[in-house]
Amino acid sequence: MTSVFLRRVFQTFRPARIYHFSTSAGGDEQNQKKQQQEKPEDEEPIVKEKSLTHVTFESVEDKNRQSYLQLIEAFKTQSRHRKNYVEFITAALKNMKEYGVHQDLKIYKALSNVMPKGKFIPENRIQSEFMHYPKQQQVQIDLLEQMEDNGVMPDVEMEAILVNTFGQRGFPVRKLRRMLYWMPKFKNLSPWPLPKPMPNDDLEVAKLAVKRIMSVDLEATVEVFETKDEVTELLDETWIVSGQTPKQKELIKLYQKAKAIYIEGPFNIWLRNRCVYYFILRGDAFPAPPPDDTNPDDVERLEIPPALASSVGIGVSMRRNEVSRVRSVHEQDDGTVLAVCVTGTSSKDSLLSWIRILQNKGYDDLANIPILFKFHPTKRELVAQTST
Repeated sequence: MTSVFLRRVFQTFRPARIYHFSTSAGGDEQNQKKQQQEKPEDEEPIVKEKSLTHVTFESVEDKNRQSYLQLIEAFKTQSRHRKNYVEFITAALKNMKEYGVHQDLKIYKALSNVMPKGKFIPENRIQSEFMHYPKQQQVQIDLLEQMEDNGVMPDVEMEAILVNTFGQRGFPVRKLRRMLYWMPKFKNLSPWPLPKPMPNDDLEVAKLAVKRIMSVDLEATVEVFETKDEVTELLDETWIVSGQTPKQKELIKLYQKAKAIYIEGPFNIWLRNRCVYYFILRGDAFPAPPPDDTNPDDVERLEIPPALASSVGIGVSMRRNEVSRVRSVHEQDDGTVLAVCVTGTSSKDSLLSWIRILQNKGYDDLANIPILFKFHPTKRELVAQTST
């Protein structure tokens, strides 16, 4: 209460501002000329601070890592009082992918260093829990979330930067420490490790996709074909990555009397930030084996292993010896997957070339089975249909 009272007293005794108004028509011009004459020659002209926004990032012609760092350093040197850093960091985060620096830890450290040190550190528990300087803390949390989305792991140096900026109890420091705890645990947890960085060649990415899909069977083989070398009547010159197993080759023989088998797709699989469309050769599902109706609690029909029964002399099991075909991993309730492929163009002509290549590689039974196409619309096609 005392501080509030003193503040009101000072406000009442503070001298009022004095405004000078010129009645002459050219008063403003005369005042400006007078100020320019009174201004000493040695004094440097005052330049208004120019805030760097996303327009500045977009206006750069050579968008690379070096030019991005130069923009950050220019903001640090040009901004005398280091203002508008929240807007600058927000604009910098939006343009990271265009400069190709969205997975660079050094860039994130440079952006975090833009903020002044010591100014945003809370002085007590109340300030720390009620998010002292919320805009500044939120933009730093957005930066950390973008690092997490791009798989960039922070280090101890970045933790020191945030501690010097927001203190030990700041929300960005808490977020960073959770990232330091969880991200190393999930880094190598995937059973399908991928190279980092991802290859830019579409063929190499397609190989990784088919290997991941066919990893359900250890006997699977992945082959790469060039249509110009494998097909005589060339319809579409491209490459084809095909995945098959010996078990799938045996399953094709069971469809000799089937009505048809289908080429379905495209389905998509994501490998980090790369989306790959693949197709499958599918047949109708086989009838499921009859369910086992035997009651395991029935004491009159105890199942005794033959080895134990012969050694003890009790007798063999009274259960009938029924032989049923066990489903493989390729046989599902909605159908049987007979082969998988990824083509360079994802066109019908490339899929026809794929079927001809399979016939030449030992799948002779495909020549006697009708094959139908079942194409699913992709996301782009759905958007185009809704817009029209």
